[in-house]
Amino acid sequence: MTDQPGSGVRRRDRRGRGLRGPLIPAHLPAAMTRAERFDDLVVSTVERLERRWARQLKGTEFAVEDVPPSDPAPWEERGVPMGRYFPAESGMPARIVVYRRPVEGRAHDAEDLQDLLRTVLVEQVAHMMGRDPDEVDPGYHGG
Repeated sequence: MTDQPGSGVRRRDRRGRGLRGPLIPAHLPAAMTRAERFDDLVVSTVERLERRWARQLKGTEFAVEDVPPSDPAPWEERGVPMGRYFPAESGMPARIVVYRRPVEGRAHDAEDLQDLLRTVLVEQVAHMMGRDPDEVDPGYHGG
């Protein structure tokens, strides 16, 4: 057998070996995408809030979207929103949406991302419940 084109020998790379295996095993955290890590942060923050406000948050949906829609709400004059609260209506449950790209864009590092995400979620939950963010989370740092 020859290695000439059209000879029937198929190669995966120029030396014929291809990848030897995954660089990082799938069960390790580094194998997660940024979006998956962000989703995990949202879930852990929501779980923390639900432990304290289970009854008030019952039935509320939490979601992550990459970017907000291009039509801002009337009160969103000062920039790109990082999250939104959608009240329950027409048989749909209340919904809180976090926008991943704007939040990641404002965070300087992983710790800042976690703090910023906590702030966004606490503010949206407080808005939904008609309470002060300090009431919802005593560790709230302020916007």
